[in-house]
Amino acid sequence: MNEDKIVKTSDITINVGTNENNVPVRMKWSAEDGNIDKEEASAMFLSLWDPKEKNTMKIDLWTKDLSIEEMKQFFHQTLVTMADTFERATGEKNITEDLRDYCYHFAEKMEILPEND
Repeated sequence: MNEDKIVKTSDITINVGTNENNVPVRMKWSAEDGNIDKEEASAMFLSLWDPKEKNTMKIDLWTKDLSIEEMKQFFHQTLVTMADTFERATGEKNITEDLRDYCYHFAEKMEILPEND
């Protein structure tokens, strides 16, 4: 059995609407395998690894109405997700604990930690 044989493809699309100054004002995304169809989004980070150049290609976009508070939360949640993904991909527990510690520090400094009752 050939594990590298492509047996299915799937599309993920991102539609970005911009104003006259080319500033994003609306984003919608769809993912056919996730049953997501033209869902609203306010920010995105897309990173793709170029194996030939050994470099990351990236797109960072956010709509003009995204608040600074929302960007802080989005950035924090993205950092936490990156730590989780890195641990799953590499098994490196020690460094991911350091990353999670930094995520907590980031949230504390940005004053976005949940209130304790």
